[in-house]
Amino acid sequence: MTVPTPTPAPVAPVTTHPAAAVVARGVGKTFRTRSGEVVALEGVDLTVAAGEFVSLIGPSGCGKSTLLRLVADLDEPTSGELTVFGKPPRVAREGQDYGIAFQQAGLLPWRTVRANVELPLELHGVGRRQRAARATELLEMVGLGDFAGHLPGQLSGGMQQRVAIARSLAERPSLLLMDEPFGALDEMTRERMQTELVRICAESGAAVLFVTHSIPEAVFLSHRVVVMSARPGRISQVVPISLAATASRTDGTREDSAFFADVTAVREALHGGATAARGVDLR
Repeated sequence: MTVPTPTPAPVAPVTTHPAAAVVARGVGKTFRTRSGEVVALEGVDLTVAAGEFVSLIGPSGCGKSTLLRLVADLDEPTSGELTVFGKPPRVAREGQDYGIAFQQAGLLPWRTVRANVELPLELHGVGRRQRAARATELLEMVGLGDFAGHLPGQLSGGMQQRVAIARSLAERPSLLLMDEPFGALDEMTRERMQTELVRICAESGAAVLFVTHSIPEAVFLSHRVVVMSARPGRISQVVPISLAATASRTDGTREDSAFFADVTAVREALHGGATAARGVDLR
């Protein structure tokens, strides 16, 4: 009698997930000054998923930019653990895993728009032909293909910021770190740049950690808004944005009832955290 070989049970497929873009566990930062120690951050726990757009918002001096600088390896945490795609920030920086854009575009005035975009590639030894091709691709992405030969001084503030964003994407980073990149722009240009950034992020697939003081800006751009308390900076609340489920965001999105609801939710979280920090009973 032949005993049939048992049929093996089906094995569930193994799903691999990319490492989170940023993971902070108990991160703190204390600065030593002449007048004593200043605790800028304390006990920060945060995860930014690959491809996710997360904004940091809170009162001035709450440590938003400090946290961004720690992720960028421009400073080191005093306590806790911080990883970027599963690696220490220094290793991520050396691997060009992220790009950075600040409030000021920081373009070199003597270099053309194209040469400014090519600069990170040039510094890392990429050949001229490859640099030129990548710069052309990026300038088309940010809508400045016709301005490649111009100098920064010949561009408007919004156009300069687009060049800075293109430069931050030059090495195909999986993460963008942005510290109030539209803070110095007029309101009309700022809203146009927000719409452009949504498109650029969708095309690049990069995760974004974005510092802003503007609630509407944070809501328009983000999947989640992280609300921070006054110094020492802690995460007081994380607000998921319902608009993140929409396929695209346009100027008309700002008139949507869901947009206003999300703005209200972030405002209440922000003001509630500020009130709690002053010791007022919120019950």
